[in-house]
Amino acid sequence: QVQLVESGGGLVQAGGSLRLSCAASGRTSSSYAMAWFRQAPGKEREFVMGINGNSDSSYYADSVKGRFTISRDNAKNTVYLQMNSLKPEDTAVYYCAARVGFVGRVERQWKEYVMDYWGKGTLVTVSS
Repeated sequence: QVQLVESGGGLVQAGGSLRLSCAASGRTSSSYAMAWFRQAPGKEREFVMGINGNSDSSYYADSVKGRFTISRDNAKNTVYLQMNSLKPEDTAVYYCAARVGFVGRVERQWKEYVMDYWGKGTLVTVSS
């Protein structure tokens, strides 16, 4: 089992930045794929960014291109989501997710149903 705990959410003005963290515990591995998803009020949960295990290659949704960055510190079992130039439409609960294995090399492969473990989420609110 893998436990994921997100932190770093909060209220920020449009144009500001936040860094989310996802601390993993349990049967963690640097080979696991990690990802961030988000769910805005009244909408379905959607993929934001992902990174495969033992890799620096990341994948992203078009809506966050050039603004968000995902990174991982395997020594700390932590994944980060750096969010810059935030917009009101980025307001959502952000979830960290892990997959025991490889996901894929294109954005469309990063789906909810391929992820094995989920955190409980952290709320990000961007005011206009």
